[in-house]
Amino acid sequence: MIRSEVIKQLIPVISDHLIICNIGLPSQELHLLDDQPSNFYMLGTMGLSSSIGLGLALAQKGKVISIDGDGSVLTNFGTLPTIANNVANNFILLIIDNGSYGSTGDQPTYAGKKTSLSAVAAACGCENVVECQAEDAAVTMQAALDSNEMTIIVCKCMSGNIKVPVITMDPVVIRERFMKEVEARNT
Repeated sequence: MIRSEVIKQLIPVISDHLIICNIGLPSQELHLLDDQPSNFYMLGTMGLSSSIGLGLALAQKGKVISIDGDGSVLTNFGTLPTIANNVANNFILLIIDNGSYGSTGDQPTYAGKKTSLSAVAAACGCENVVECQAEDAAVTMQAALDSNEMTIIVCKCMSGNIKVPVITMDPVVIRERFMKEVEARNT
């Protein structure tokens, strides 16, 4: 399975939750497959999906899922110790690890070589780190949602992209509709 297939498999499990989605193709894929106001699409900040997701989870009670990639996590390694030291039991970080920088041409990442993001997250102090294969992503995500425990999921999948249109929605509109959704869930 490739990343878009993982996302498609996850939609029935995650669509009722607040989602912060990684820059580039992951956001475009989620937008194509399941656009809704509870999805916040990153359009210009590589590596910050997990940081924004953690901040949102710390600020409110609803479940927050950050969909990130191995390449993005590698560009913001500081996010893993930050997550470990600021526990939010309503936060799930899903790292879709395809071993490549998928949005820029599938150049290999170190996660596709010797670096284990699961081992790095555990070494940073993250207490609930789960690694799964793409086929088990939905079951693993459901278990994380049911656990009410902050969870880091590293989902291993194959590299590859589908053709998707760019998101033409104005970033201000994305932000405003997402903020309205967050407010509605917290009133």
